Amino acid sequence: MAGKQIVVLGGGVGGLVAARRLRALLGSDHRIILVDKAERHVFWPSLLWVMTGDRAPAAVVRDLASLARKGIDVRRAEIKALDPARRTMRLDGEEVAADYLVISLGADLALDAVPGLAQGAHECFSLDGASRSADAVRSFRGGRVAVVVASMPYKCPGAPCEAAFLLDAYFRRRGVPAQVALYTPEPEPLPVIGGAASAAVLDIFESRGIPYYAKRQLASVDAGVRELVFTDGGREGYDLLVAVPPLRAPAVLREAGLLGEKGWVPVDRATLATRYPGVFAIGDATGITLANGKPLPKAGVFAHGQAETVAANIAAEINRGLGREVFDGYGACFLETGEGRAAYGSGNFYAEPGPHVKLRQPARRWHWGKVAWEKRWFWKWF
Repeated sequence: MAGKQIVVLGGGVGGLVAARRLRALLGSDHRIILVDKAERHVFWPSLLWVMTGDRAPAAVVRDLASLARKGIDVRRAEIKALDPARRTMRLDGEEVAADYLVISLGADLALDAVPGLAQGAHECFSLDGASRSADAVRSFRGGRVAVVVASMPYKCPGAPCEAAFLLDAYFRRRGVPAQVALYTPEPEPLPVIGGAASAAVLDIFESRGIPYYAKRQLASVDAGVRELVFTDGGREGYDLLVAVPPLRAPAVLREAGLLGEKGWVPVDRATLATRYPGVFAIGDATGITLANGKPLPKAGVFAHGQAETVAANIAAEINRGLGREVFDGYGACFLETGEGRAAYGSGNFYAEPGPHVKLRQPARRWHWGKVAWEKRWFWKWF
């Protein structure tokens, strides 16, 4: 049997895991190509630590080119066009064809979707954004700090709460007179889970004296006078604004006709297969609806699990053997609360009638669990 060529688009969590697992499962006669326009993999869960100065930017990245020694053909290139029916793509001036294609391009930050947001806000959902946020936080001398969920969906369901907790702890530790508040269009924290988990997070807000404003949809930001303008006509002032930006699918996926009516790539939720044979999509670019009608959150833990599933199934098909898997919707994450503590949630997001997830109370062991996980991630995958 002639060797197959598998192309993985994107070097984030899902793409990295998919490429490494495929290389481990397939013989050297099969070629694994990993394509990304960036030269570095960013460990996104550590970006909030970059914002608070607990990590240097260089500490949370690794060079994708180093994967070449693992037997992966790494291409740093912009994807100019994609034809999923033919499984071909144009990378700068070169056309590449795949026997199997794994799309893991993530989601683009869309600060331009809310007027004034790009001009008035800092964000910590990219390496450059987290670095600039760190400068702003370090130089802040006091006043109103607004953490704002600009629009739905966004990356990581716990990230807005984490940002508020970590900023509050940072300013308290340094004696900076700051009042942190969180504004969100959601009805409660962690609404996909809801119930006891949301109530537990609200208790943390109350105990820390951090106002939590639910059902506040941002309409625009008036950077000139430092005000948030909401769709209900309300206005709130701020001295430092940290935004959780809206997301949109990459333009190349829209141009390829891969997006569904909700603006994301529809996939089989068990196999991550698209409607095109041999083409799979994983991670933030996908749209999966849960039993309760809400979308599966966009989070690295799901991209990781989906990548493992897709890699196993491609390898099983090529090898004509056993080893096929299904993605079961299990997810787990740490939720940093500051002062060396974190909560920890885990469970089945595919459960019916809705996700069955347990949130453990903040403790030092969960914080150190996240620190250990960060170290293990770089050791295992690079």
